[in-house]
Amino acid sequence: MNAMFRWLWASAGLANLGDGIIITALPLISIAAGGQPSEVALVTTAATIAWPIAGLHAGWVVDKIPPHRLLALVNSARTLALIGLSLSIAFETGVLVVTLASALIFGFAETLVDTALIAGIPRTVSRNRLVGANARIEATVNINNQLAGPPLAGLLVGSAGLLAATTGAALYLLAGVAALGLMHSMRRSHSEYFTTGIPAAAEIDNSAGKGRAEIRVRDGIRLLWRHRLQRELTLMTAAMSVIWGAWTATFVLHAVAPGPLGLDPAGYGLLLTTMALGGIIASMLTERLQTRISPTSLLFIDTIGTIGLVLPAALNAPLAVVAAGIVLAGSGSTVWRIIVAVVRQKSTPLHLIGRVYSASRVISWGALPLGATLAAMGVGPLGLTSMFWIESALAAGISTWFAIRMPTLRSRMDEAAAPAPGEMLFNHKVDNEDAEG
Repeated sequence: MNAMFRWLWASAGLANLGDGIIITALPLISIAAGGQPSEVALVTTAATIAWPIAGLHAGWVVDKIPPHRLLALVNSARTLALIGLSLSIAFETGVLVVTLASALIFGFAETLVDTALIAGIPRTVSRNRLVGANARIEATVNINNQLAGPPLAGLLVGSAGLLAATTGAALYLLAGVAALGLMHSMRRSHSEYFTTGIPAAAEIDNSAGKGRAEIRVRDGIRLLWRHRLQRELTLMTAAMSVIWGAWTATFVLHAVAPGPLGLDPAGYGLLLTTMALGGIIASMLTERLQTRISPTSLLFIDTIGTIGLVLPAALNAPLAVVAAGIVLAGSGSTVWRIIVAVVRQKSTPLHLIGRVYSASRVISWGALPLGATLAAMGVGPLGLTSMFWIESALAAGISTWFAIRMPTLRSRMDEAAAPAPGEMLFNHKVDNEDAEG
């Protein structure tokens, strides 16, 4: 990978380690500050509410401001927010209020950083390296955000969370510095192309600036809906997210004593980390697998993984079988995200990729709370086992539907892989950078 991608990768790794620490530490800081249960819950809500509220507009911002510049600005804002939280903890002044404000800033910043990251990848590598680039980013997210961050946060919270807050601030600061390194690297290698995007994109952005922001947001939704492959994959992702949301809301009742698995909270947390391990393994293998197995076949395997997530609980299977299903689901989910990201990056013009990504994520992530809500409403009258059987039936239905649609999806993915007009010049420039890197 070339120097530009390495800077982007470094920024993503540092920021995601900060995310894993902060999202875990903020509720613990509010507890240490004497927060009531409702106040602690409000912190989590504040940290996660940004996508349904501002996700679409995050795409517009990313398409308006170059991703590398936005990464530097947003990570600087998160650094300042956590410095403020550190000072509040140190002086024991307004900790709950500042924690809530930090959670809000964290959530809204995450929508921008995640979208900028996806938009930045195709600006730093050529099309034939997108799978490898996305796999590296996905592996880093799994390791830093899900595997290393939460337990590290538990170690750092210590004295009312001061060390966790300062560590998060330092990581975001370094992520911003890496984004500055990315900017410098882009200027050194054909900066006019990488900084402004293709000429047509610059012209569209200038003309769009004269209109309303809502129109520009609508452009991303329109392209997502009119692109048959992206639309179908987004809707399938949303359907599976309903199942994942329902499973997340109900599995804790099955796993933790007095549930059938009889785990304590620490054991439950350890069980969930196996999902991250599955994702890490899949991230390392996806680039090789896609040279031997078609992308549509790999996506189909993920639908089987979703069945493996919910069916063992429905069958009241032993812990080893449940863990194996979680590993399989984590692996499949990672492969799905990598392949769908590559499809989006290959079939979306650079000037629209932020809006298209954010629109798809609002739909797919918006399905998670829907599934959790439906599970919460159904588990009382239907019972826990019945809910798992319903989730398993839905997962099997999605897998069957995907199997039926595989020939059509395969042909559409082949079309999406074809170079876009003007792409050859971009690939030539980036391939030169890859060789030099």
